[in-house]
Amino acid sequence: MKLLTRVFTTALIACLLVSCGTTSQSTARNVGPGWYRVKPGDTLYSIAWRYGLDYQQLVRWNNIPGNYIIQPGQQLKLLGPGSKQTGQSKTIKSVPGGQADSTPKQKTSGSSVGNTRVVKWRWPTEGKVLNSFALNILSQRGIDIGGKLGQPIHAVADGKVVYSGNGLAGYGNLIIIKHNNTFLSAYAYNQQRLVEEGVTVKAGRLISKMGRHNNGSPRLHFEIRINGKPVDPLKYLPKR
Repeated sequence: MKLLTRVFTTALIACLLVSCGTTSQSTARNVGPGWYRVKPGDTLYSIAWRYGLDYQQLVRWNNIPGNYIIQPGQQLKLLGPGSKQTGQSKTIKSVPGGQADSTPKQKTSGSSVGNTRVVKWRWPTEGKVLNSFALNILSQRGIDIGGKLGQPIHAVADGKVVYSGNGLAGYGNLIIIKHNNTFLSAYAYNQQRLVEEGVTVKAGRLISKMGRHNNGSPRLHFEIRINGKPVDPLKYLPKR
């Protein structure tokens, strides 16, 4: 009887070890470079923005349902099939892409790149442009507009608020608006956010109040992205 008990116990332990090993190996396949673990407050759009990806790429690579709902703890692929890049999940500095591929050919106040609905742009706020666009400098993947603390910030075009929070390092209070399947705009360093995720906005709607850069100066950091890639906003905003 003791022999049978010992054999059964040994077999049970072996099964548990095999099971644990299988789970560990399965988990290991979903961590490290090229993977991202969803945190509370993350949205599909904020993750795509952080790593310079098109949110539609994340949908395809991860078989995300049409409602775009993701859950804390969920592991997301940040690389497409066959890709050899491995740095994207480590730091925002690895945002891929180049200005030559995404810079528009024309300087107009409306654009319909990759979409049938034309986006009609307007300036987000009054003030002096403090810097030029530079794709390879994190703080200059858009433009900074100087102004006064609490100055009104407006939506630059019709769209839907897909992110309103402060979970992306370096952006402070951030709002991201989806204008169509191609264009996103972002408004950072806000003192106060006045719109929530899921709200549909019209061009010119008050969405936030100007806050401070980490150097203390009041300003808005504004970006436009095409299919997840930063482009020079001055190529789109009307001349003034």
